[in-house]
Amino acid sequence: MNELQDVPLWLWLLLAVLLMLQGTLLFRDARRRGRKAWFWGLWAITTVPTPALVYLLVVILPERRRRKKL
Repeated sequence: MNELQDVPLWLWLLLAVLLMLQGTLLFRDARRRGRKAWFWGLWAITTVPTPALVYLLVVILPERRRRKKL
């Protein structure tokens, strides 16, 4: 438990900002694309950067590939 007390406050605040920013960006983009916005938004506020990377691989890149083929 001492390890958590040794983490500076600014690092906790930075983590909170990153999580909220990532959650907001993924939610808004998924809503625009019609891709389960609540799932992506909620998952994105749990950890950084795994949800963003998975979103890129599962949603954005396949959509770009489909557009190139047309």
